[in-house]
Amino acid sequence: MCGIVGYIGYREAVPILLKGLHRLEYRGYDSAGLALINPEGTLNVYKTKGKVADLEEVLKGKDVRGTVGIAHTRWATHGEPNTENAHPHTSESGRLAMIHNGIIENYAVLKESLLKNGVTFKSETDTEVLVQMIDYVQATSGCDLTRAVQLVLNQVVGAYAIAVVDKQNPGEIVAARKGSPLVVGVGENELFLASDASPIVEYTKQVVYLNDEEIATIVPGKELDIRTISNVQKTPEIKQLELSISQLEKGGYPHFMLKEIFEQPITLATSMKGRVNVDLNNISLAGFIDNRDTFLNAKHITITACGTSWHAGLIGMYAFEEFARIPVSVEYSSEFRYRNPIIGENEVVIAISQSGETADTLAAVELAKSQGAFIFGVCNVVGASIPRAAHSGCYTHVGPEIGVASTKAFTAQVTVLLMLALALGKERGTVTQEKYLRLLNELNRIPSKIDQIIKQNNESISQLAKIFTYCQNFIYLGRGYNYPVALEGALKLKEISYIHAEGYPAAEMKHGPIALISQEMPVVFIAPKCSTYEKIVSNIQEVKARKGKVISVVTEGDEQVKALSDVVIEIPDTEEALMPLLTVIPLQLLAYHIAVVKGCDVDQPRNLAKSVTVE
Repeated sequence: MCGIVGYIGYREAVPILLKGLHRLEYRGYDSAGLALINPEGTLNVYKTKGKVADLEEVLKGKDVRGTVGIAHTRWATHGEPNTENAHPHTSESGRLAMIHNGIIENYAVLKESLLKNGVTFKSETDTEVLVQMIDYVQATSGCDLTRAVQLVLNQVVGAYAIAVVDKQNPGEIVAARKGSPLVVGVGENELFLASDASPIVEYTKQVVYLNDEEIATIVPGKELDIRTISNVQKTPEIKQLELSISQLEKGGYPHFMLKEIFEQPITLATSMKGRVNVDLNNISLAGFIDNRDTFLNAKHITITACGTSWHAGLIGMYAFEEFARIPVSVEYSSEFRYRNPIIGENEVVIAISQSGETADTLAAVELAKSQGAFIFGVCNVVGASIPRAAHSGCYTHVGPEIGVASTKAFTAQVTVLLMLALALGKERGTVTQEKYLRLLNELNRIPSKIDQIIKQNNESISQLAKIFTYCQNFIYLGRGYNYPVALEGALKLKEISYIHAEGYPAAEMKHGPIALISQEMPVVFIAPKCSTYEKIVSNIQEVKARKGKVISVVTEGDEQVKALSDVVIEIPDTEEALMPLLTVIPLQLLAYHIAVVKGCDVDQPRNLAKSVTVE
């Protein structure tokens, strides 16, 4: 969601802040701003509706001096996206400026109290309530900024990552977090602050991840002071970043999304490296090995996730039930956390999140933990909140995913779930050695097959996209392991091209969606050779009988489906359980190229954010 960047040190802050905001643009936002304390002690705040480029225009000719500053990109929650509601927000006295990611749930009560004490407000935001309250506490109690932040946060209900500067004490930034990520970069006589490590990696590899209800007082040349809102002192734990600048650049591609689609042969190989050992005929996952008995004693597995990760979880459900013969349910985290779910004895909960910061999934994890479940996290971002909250887990290791519409993170999540299901099935004796070895060897070949699909189909799909950009609706249909792929293909199209698209199990078409079939309605069938092949051929015939336009993803050499389809996209053959790793690739490319032809902002689609850290 919102992006936070802060700097305090010896360099001019503005170039660092602006570059950091650009690094965070992938998170999604509708306004941007920054606050600086200049050498004379003046607090200057500049903000605007729109993009970081619009903020750069606003800054032209302005006083942008200063070696301490905070900056922000806002994704609107309280109050419409406009300049007034943009961050930073200042206190009525003009002493403090603050940026904030999250939602203060009891802001209305706090605001009412301040109004009664004569405080006036300029914006509709919950953030302004927070900065006004901190200033009020400072003024009435005479305490320093850190203590004022502590006292106020003890009254707050909700999620926050905040950074505050005080023009009367320009040598420090005070930051705090609860339920929303915040990382401090530690340099030589300078410190950095950000929502994630991407704005920091250019300047330092040493970072400290703040935990929930921790406050950091950031002063150059001094050891980082971290304490809880209850004033318990904490020792900073410095971590080494593995991120590189090259991973944050487009590398010659027109969009991050296309780069990330093309990266999948490499990222999947990296995700499997050291885990899939063909020579030893073994899948080795440390998070599973260390908790082998917990998994073997599991009576039920719950997978909880949101969006694309939920689709990966559905594929995981098929794999766990087929190979490990354990019942699995897949839950939307937003529903799971509020449903008063029954967490049984010996329950394993697998939480999937690319960012590791998804608010609903993190809340689902905390709920399941409180009821005694064992939590296994599947995440991409090292040091994020979900892997830290989980008992164990597995990183996907695909590098930063900048495009809002997930691609390489999805295939890596599916790969990790397949590896875990196979490892568990082998230990339980519910998958034969012959099948286990066949799948292991085929899994090792998947990256090269993805590479083949991209090279053979990218150009033809880009041409195909020109034909279908006029369409206003799509249906995606699949069966078995490819039903979640239909959901994922539809989601990709609607996310970045704004074309309405729905995914269904192919057999469900007759139970309603078939009424939509017409010459103007493209129907995408995921139809490789598999156990339900004959059934899906029948479904294609039903669509053709109603003059629907059929786009089919098929196994190489399939003449039967080809004869029934208006367009076919061929993929190599593979094991049925591994098919989603191949069938999803043409759907990612189709969505991407349609969005490009339509002139859409592929990497930053409207209204969407990469890391959804608020409800």
